[in-house]
Amino acid sequence: MTPPTPAAASADGADFVRSAAAVATSTGDDYRIDIRSGRHRLSADEPESAGGADTATTPVGLLLSALGSCTAITLRMYAQRKDWPLTTVRVHLGYEKGPEKAVRITRRIDLVGDLDDTQRARLLDIADRTPVTRAVSAGTPIVPAAPRASTSGNGTHHG
Repeated sequence: MTPPTPAAASADGADFVRSAAAVATSTGDDYRIDIRSGRHRLSADEPESAGGADTATTPVGLLLSALGSCTAITLRMYAQRKDWPLTTVRVHLGYEKGPEKAVRITRRIDLVGDLDDTQRARLLDIADRTPVTRAVSAGTPIVPAAPRASTSGNGTHHG
């Protein structure tokens, strides 16, 4: 795990410590993106219908994957701490478009195991408070980071 970066004061005086980071890089004329998150490598692309080559999941697919994996991990951790008999967590997600550019994410959580109704209800309650769920539902602000010197000598930095 990468150690947190030093705290940086925001305009309102609050201190923030980086707890995760990723770099997304586009190097060609196509839409494929190479992503580095810690020591892990991922990719994103667009489907052929949107001009991509469909070589990887879409950025929205990555968002849904982050939400689903955070939900499943958090519920697994909670059940383990409580010594509850949760054997499988399956999170089904959908990104839906509606009228007037409205969008929403649907989420259905399947909990498999010999859980009672109280345990199931508690796990579903916890699901609404996972870190990624909170970030998405709260509309976490995206703010410009401090610029870094270009390593190639000809790059520009935009927020």
